[in-house]
Amino acid sequence: MTGKILTLIAATGLLASLAACNTVKGLGRDVESVGRAGERAIN
Repeated sequence: MTGKILTLIAATGLLASLAACNTVKGLGRDVESVGRAGERAIN
């Protein structure tokens, strides 16, 4: 159950990042940020 919630949160964050991102470089930073947030949520 927790894994599904984390996946949903990560996917939502990624979609929000994609909507707000204007460049490939910015997209990379956004994806990295989502990854860090996921790691913090797991720990």
